[in-house]
Amino acid sequence: MHTITEDLRPLHAAAVRATVDLVARATPADLGKPTPCAGWDLAALLAHMTAQHHGFAAAARGRGSDETVWAPGPLGDDFISRYADAVTDVLDAFAVPDLLDRPFVLPEFGTDRPFPGRLAVTFHLVDYVVHGWDVATALGLPYHPAPEIVAATLPIARAVPDDENRLAPGAAFAPARPVPPGADPLTEILLLLGRRP
Repeated sequence: MHTITEDLRPLHAAAVRATVDLVARATPADLGKPTPCAGWDLAALLAHMTAQHHGFAAAARGRGSDETVWAPGPLGDDFISRYADAVTDVLDAFAVPDLLDRPFVLPEFGTDRPFPGRLAVTFHLVDYVVHGWDVATALGLPYHPAPEIVAATLPIARAVPDDENRLAPGAAFAPARPVPPGADPLTEILLLLGRRP
């Protein structure tokens, strides 16, 4: 992935907070709905999203190697408030002044090698721009991230390796799909990351 020099945390925070509003639109009756994530209903997706926030928060605090912090738990009836709490957890953890230079251990990326915080922010940003679309699609809601968020996310999506790892069970993204000429930036992001917009 290319070198990231800009502090993307303000855009990251806006993108992640926008998912709180989407998740708040879900009802218990929606949890069985299919999502664009192969094999996942909305309940599984929200459990994953909630756990990932806590995992990245733990990684920001130097505890990312503890795989239990990444494990999704049962949603429960309070899944909306628990999701909002998870967002608060990760945004608080990401707000510290030296975050961009902290080492992040992210075991789900298949390596013990730490990533610099500024790169970890990009991983989380692209994930939640795409997962926001996943939730909106499952719920039949419009999804229009701010243009500056999409503009910051597009080069990250372009830099995600499109290799055999995308074929592995549980891979974060499916193989990239062809991007037609003139595709808008959000559509390009989704296609590059294997979604079917």
